[in-house]
Amino acid sequence: MSILNLGTYPPNQCGIATFSMDLRRSLLKNNYDIKVMAVSDENFQYTYPNEVLFDIKQSDKQDYRKAVQFINSSKAVQLLIIQHEYGIYGGEDGDYILELTQELHKPYIVVTHTVLPQPSKHQKQVLYQLCQNAAAVVGMTHKSAELLSNLYEAPAELIHVIPHGVPEFKKQSSSSLKKWYGLEGREVISTFGLIGPGKGLELGIEAVALLVNDWPQICYLILGQTHPMLKKYEGERYRNMLEDKVRNLGLENNVRFVNKYLSDEEIGEFLYMTDIYLSPYPNKDQAVSGTMAFAVGCGRAIVSTSYAYATEVLAGKRGLLAQNPEPEKLSYLIRSLLLDEALRTRLQNRSFELGKSWTWVNIGKQYQSLFKQILDEKYINEEHILSYGGL
Repeated sequence: MSILNLGTYPPNQCGIATFSMDLRRSLLKNNYDIKVMAVSDENFQYTYPNEVLFDIKQSDKQDYRKAVQFINSSKAVQLLIIQHEYGIYGGEDGDYILELTQELHKPYIVVTHTVLPQPSKHQKQVLYQLCQNAAAVVGMTHKSAELLSNLYEAPAELIHVIPHGVPEFKKQSSSSLKKWYGLEGREVISTFGLIGPGKGLELGIEAVALLVNDWPQICYLILGQTHPMLKKYEGERYRNMLEDKVRNLGLENNVRFVNKYLSDEEIGEFLYMTDIYLSPYPNKDQAVSGTMAFAVGCGRAIVSTSYAYATEVLAGKRGLLAQNPEPEKLSYLIRSLLLDEALRTRLQNRSFELGKSWTWVNIGKQYQSLFKQILDEKYINEEHILSYGGL
C-alpha cells in the first residue's frame, strides 16, 4: 500500500518536518511505501529529497486544488496523513487545508500537534471540520484526546492516542561527553529546540542566576538556532535579548549558547551529558513538546513549568513541576535535584522506562496498526457496495 504524508518536511527546519521524516523512516522499516507532499513557505526555496512528490506553496490556493487532483488521480495513494498545526497551511488559521479535504476522495488521518483548550471561534471551526471528515484523528496525549472529543466534537470512535515518537538514542557516558565538550566536573542543565519567544528561556537564565552562588560551576546549555521564520522577520532580536540578560546577570561562564540546528546524534550527546533537563515554557496550554519527548527518551531528570504536555508526561513522579512559570520556583526544583543524587537517579529511571515505549520503532507500529484498520474497513465497505450493486 502507498501512504502520502502531508506537512512540512526537511530541509525545512521545524519540529513537524522532523516528525514527518521520523514517521516515514519508521514506516519504511515496516515495509510501508510512504511518500511526501510538502508544504513550503513561498519565501523559502527548498531542495527536497526524492520521496517528496508534490510541493504546496503555503499561501497559494491553486496549489491545494492541484494537490487534491493529484491525490485523487493517483491509483497508488490509498491513504493521506495530514500533520496539523494552524501555522503550516495558508489562509486564516490554516483553513486552506479544508479546500483540499473537501474535494478529497481518499481516506485521511489527522495528526494533531496543537490542540488549543481556548481556541478562537474560527480555530475551533477549522479543526472541527477537519476532524468530521477524517477516517481517524490522532492526539499525542490523553488531554488532547479529551479536548478533541469534548471541545472540537471529533467522533470519539475516531480518536486515537499515539505519543510523540523519539529516536533510539545510543546511551552514552555523561562523564566522557562532558570531558569531550569541555564541561568536565560541571553540573549541566540544558534546554534544546528552535529558539523564539514563548520558549521561556529567559526564565531558565534567571533561575540559573539564583543558583550560581552555591554552584559556581553550573552550566546552562541553550541548544538550537533561532526559528527560521522568526529569524526572517525579526532577525536575532530574541537571542540578542537573552545574550544581553546573560551579560547583565554576569553569567557568561554559566550560560552557553549552541547556535545551530542539531542532528539527532548531537541531541543525544547533549542530552546524555545533561544532569537536569529544563523545560520552561510559560504557556500552560502547550499541548505537545517534541523536545521534552526527546529528553524522556534519553531518560533525563526533568524540571518543567506545568504546561499541559508536561503535566501529563511527568505524572507518576517522572519529573518535577513548577506550578507557576517563575524563576524562583524553577531554581528551587533544580536545587533539590542538585542536592539529591538519589532523587535525580529515580527520575531518570522512571523517565527512561516511559521513553523506551516511545521509540519510533514502537510508535511506527501503532501507526501501522491504525493504517491497516482504516484500509481494511475501506476495503470491506467497497466490497459491500459492489456486492449490493450487483444484486
